[in-house]
Amino acid sequence: MMNASVSRFFGVIFGLCCLISISVHSNTLKSLDIFDIEYASDLVISSDGDTVYFVRHYMDIQSDRKLGNIWSVNTKTKQMLPVTTGDHLDYAPALSPSGDRLAYISTRTGKPQIFVTWLSSGKTAKLTNLSSAPSNLVWSPNGNSIAFSMFVSESKPAPVSLSGKPKDAKWADAPIYIDDVYYRRDGGGYTEKGSTELFLLSSQGGTPRQLTQDEFNNGGAVSWGKDSKTLYFSANRGENREFTPLGRDIFKLTIDDGVITQLTDRVGPDSNPKVSPNGKYIAYLGFDDKRANYHNNLLHIMDIDGNNKRILSADLDRSIDAIEWSDDAKNLYIQYDDFGHTLLAKQSISGSNKRSVLSKQLGGQSYGRPYTSAEFSVSAKGNLAITYSDPSRPADVAVVTNQKTTILTQLNEDALAHKTLAKIEEIRFPSSADGKEIQGWIAYPPNFDKTKRYPLILEIHGGPVTAYGPHFSMEIQLLAAPGNVVVYINPRGSSSYGQAFAREIDKNYPSKDHDDLMTAVDVLIEKGFIDPNKLFITGGSGGGVLTAWAIGQTDRFAAAVVAKPVINWFSFVLTADSYPFFYQYWFDKKPWEDIDGYMKFSPISYVGNVTTPTLLLTGEADYRTPISETEQYYQALKIQGVETAMVRIPDASHGIYRKPSNLMAKVEYILWWFEQHSQQQDVK
Repeated sequence: MMNASVSRFFGVIFGLCCLISISVHSNTLKSLDIFDIEYASDLVISSDGDTVYFVRHYMDIQSDRKLGNIWSVNTKTKQMLPVTTGDHLDYAPALSPSGDRLAYISTRTGKPQIFVTWLSSGKTAKLTNLSSAPSNLVWSPNGNSIAFSMFVSESKPAPVSLSGKPKDAKWADAPIYIDDVYYRRDGGGYTEKGSTELFLLSSQGGTPRQLTQDEFNNGGAVSWGKDSKTLYFSANRGENREFTPLGRDIFKLTIDDGVITQLTDRVGPDSNPKVSPNGKYIAYLGFDDKRANYHNNLLHIMDIDGNNKRILSADLDRSIDAIEWSDDAKNLYIQYDDFGHTLLAKQSISGSNKRSVLSKQLGGQSYGRPYTSAEFSVSAKGNLAITYSDPSRPADVAVVTNQKTTILTQLNEDALAHKTLAKIEEIRFPSSADGKEIQGWIAYPPNFDKTKRYPLILEIHGGPVTAYGPHFSMEIQLLAAPGNVVVYINPRGSSSYGQAFAREIDKNYPSKDHDDLMTAVDVLIEKGFIDPNKLFITGGSGGGVLTAWAIGQTDRFAAAVVAKPVINWFSFVLTADSYPFFYQYWFDKKPWEDIDGYMKFSPISYVGNVTTPTLLLTGEADYRTPISETEQYYQALKIQGVETAMVRIPDASHGIYRKPSNLMAKVEYILWWFEQHSQQQDVK
């Protein structure tokens, strides 16, 4: 339930946005519709291919949280049935080898615990009473055990203990002593001392057995050996692991004696091990680390003992995100992004060029902005389940047979079928910087009329090495709904276009990516339906960087909203949660060794050029791009005399969207700020 102050806040904002939407059809999308959105994730298909289990996420308006239950859908009849119910989050389903039980993690009793449901009877048992949240559940091949990972805290007394406190005296809380390299994590706050370890749990429940007991983080994807006596996992167990953030290798753990054997050893990460069904091979992902801003994740295979390593995707200039074996161990199914789409392909282990694309329609899980995000699952018979991408809908469940996709669910027809949504259209154009082809998408407002002129919003993705695509986006739809044309592109530096394209901004960011963005604006203006006096710009994270950069280079925009930005690379590297990565992979030197280089690419260096009215928006618990970056720019703009305001989202981390109302607030503030300055243009 919203408290009074929050209710008043949304009442004011909703009222303002009604001014924007007054001339638009009543069936257009509103920000409150966020609470009606559902999407599918965590797919598991049965061995016979007849049933897909998935998490059906929904937004709970009372608790302002994203919750979810596990459902099943029959691949032939499309009948959906609930496996779990209740207002909590059930997630990470794992089907037993015999297909009779479903293990999963649930928050129904408060803290996340492992549960098992017997599918024939519907009976459910809680198997654990853990002090920390478990993850990465994997059944042993014989069905007797479940391996999982979990954080284990380490209790250490403070080096200083004050004495002399009188009885019943009320002193201040004790100081907090920190000496860890990673001492806070975005979305997790200040960290406890400890490590992530591997555990073994009987499938009948009981006390989990801790398998690893050292100072290393041994979490991540786990794969069983065929004999149910060995585990394969990825970990960074190097001596200087805090400052080699990509230094992961593949290890073998023998359960009986706890012996750990290293199977890969190179400069670069090896991860996501998958043992083949015949027990002969291990497939995994990795690359040679060149200290660049981006590397393609390549598909590797090796014998079960770590010998005979080889690359299967050397000819594919794309980064592979997920892999699964075929039951005959002759092929691997691989997922990767290509030109903003997410593809599923079948890769033979006999040769790198023996690959066939099965589907280009995966996606839909990033319901906020149109990022690529998808999953798939494969059955023993080779049946494929995917999260299905549609520009007008969040992720549904679909199956792929002989390269034909059949949609099984329609999770959002009740919420969206009667709404008039923005139409999404792809565009491609040569950049003004050098003629390089750039891909993007236009969102046309409901009831678009090409004979009229519309405000234009340029929306910029973060990362910076990520990708937008033709996927559903609540944020894009809401920005377009009041009557705005929205353009979003993948400038150079984006993923899904190959390693060279992504490395265009290596140690060179921002640079020509700004030119790509400005060209997109020019291309839209040339179409004749954009009001050149009503150009607006916004973006979050890396998009916030580029937004702040753009208004330091040009005054063409009527207003800007800079969300969760980096303003000063020097201060960012020394305050962000993952600073060992940022200073080594985004720069050539430490900040104090190259002050000029850091400041050259910092938007704060160009604040003296800014005249654009600018709203800043960041979560107060953002440790990825700390709110101190926003505060620097806000104060600099105030000193400069630029019209500016700052919106601070309480308790929100970098993603902001953990609470659906935060997404509402973000979009409503963007629309409100742009509307104020659209009206100013009308007065002029």
